[in-house]
Amino acid sequence: MIEAFVTNIGKYAEGELCGDWLKLPTTKEAVQSLLAKIGVDGVLYEEYFITAYNADIDGLSECLGQYENVDELNYFASLLDDLDDWDLERMEAAIAHGYYTGSVKDLINVAQNLDSYDFYSDITDHDDLGRYLIDELGYETIPERLQDYFDYDSYGETYCTNEGGEFVNGGFITCHGDSISWDYGGMEDIPDEYRVFAFPEPPEKMPIKAQLEMYGKMALAHAVADRPTPERAER
Repeated sequence: MIEAFVTNIGKYAEGELCGDWLKLPTTKEAVQSLLAKIGVDGVLYEEYFITAYNADIDGLSECLGQYENVDELNYFASLLDDLDDWDLERMEAAIAHGYYTGSVKDLINVAQNLDSYDFYSDITDHDDLGRYLIDELGYETIPERLQDYFDYDSYGETYCTNEGGEFVNGGFITCHGDSISWDYGGMEDIPDEYRVFAFPEPPEKMPIKAQLEMYGKMALAHAVADRPTPERAER
C-alpha cells in the first residue's frame, strides 16, 4: 500500500546516499533488517529520514514528509490495508479534497472517520450533482410537468457552495468535519502491535569482524572530534 525510501541521515550528511525501500505495513524484523542494510545501527548512526514515497492511493505521497515516524506510518498503512474498495475510493477522494491531510495524525483520523465524508462517484459537474440529489436522493420533489424547466445546474452549484464540496476523482465529495471523532491524538495512541521500529541487534551479537569494523569507525570518529582546532591566524 505504501513504500518509503528510508535513508541513513548521517551517511547522507557525509555525502553518501545509503537507503532502501520499506514496504508498509511491515514487521519489526523487516525494519531491523533494513536498518542494518543502510547502516543505521543505533551506535554510529541513529537517525533516518525518508527521501521518497510510493503509494497506491493517488496524492498520498505528497501528504507525507521526510521525517515521519516509522511506527506511525505503519499504523496508518495498516488502517488502509483494512479498508474495502469503497472506503479506499472515499479515502482517495478525501486526500484530493485536501481537508485534514496535513499530517499522518490527520490522515489516521480521516481513515477512521470515512463515514464523515459523502462521496458521489460519476458526478462531474453541478448539473450532474443537482440531478443526483433530486432524482436519486430525493432532496426535492419536482412535479413532472416542470422537470424539463428546472435548473438542476444552479441547484447543484448552490448545494456545492453551501456544503463546501468539491469535484474530485470523477465524483463529488463533502466533509462533515464536525462529525469526525479525533480519537487518535498522536504517537502515544499507536497500539503496541503496530510499533515496529527497532535498531538491529546490539554489537555483542554481531560477528567479530563486524564488531571490529564498527568499533574502529567509532574510534576514528572520536579521534577526529577530539582533534585540536588550529587557532585562527591573527591579521
